[in-house]
Amino acid sequence: MSDRYPHPDLNTLPEDLRERILQVQEKTGFIPNVFLALARRPAEWRAFFAYHDALMAPETVGRSSGLTKGEREMIVTATSAANRCLYCVIAHGAILRIYEKKPLVADQVAVNHRKADISPRQRAMLDFAMKVCLHADTIEDADFEALHAHGFDDEDIWDIAAITAFFGLSNRMANFSHMLPNPEFYLLGRVPKPK
Repeated sequence: MSDRYPHPDLNTLPEDLRERILQVQEKTGFIPNVFLALARRPAEWRAFFAYHDALMAPETVGRSSGLTKGEREMIVTATSAANRCLYCVIAHGAILRIYEKKPLVADQVAVNHRKADISPRQRAMLDFAMKVCLHADTIEDADFEALHAHGFDDEDIWDIAAITAFFGLSNRMANFSHMLPNPEFYLLGRVPKPK
């Protein structure tokens, strides 16, 4: 089964969308389906990717963060698994494997982050992300204290929560529209490149 909403023709898209999509294609060798699936509504596409970039690449908006790129992808992979989002688990799991240079970590984090080959700091981060994902109404001061004990400051904690919340939206859009992961994502970062 394919996506429920047909992808627009790349050549009919506004220039700014087309330019960004072609840049991604040049970098990765393919166009991730999310770029075309959301392009059917250009204003929403722009808003989505502006917020995505502010959270996942804060340096592009002049902000620093205490989270690594790999940790950001861990949050997405773990919480997307909790939300049963095939697209985001597969796509962001691939990016996680690449950033962390660990071919097994994405599968481990998606299934059970408490048994994954990650640091205690990262485990605490994912404990909090999962609580935001599944039980945000129960967040309390003790949750912040646990993260502070691992060196996270309040801005890092905001990042963890914001990434979790943003990808909750993304997961739901991908699920309802039956957005499928590109086949290329399944193999990325699994086998080391030959030297």
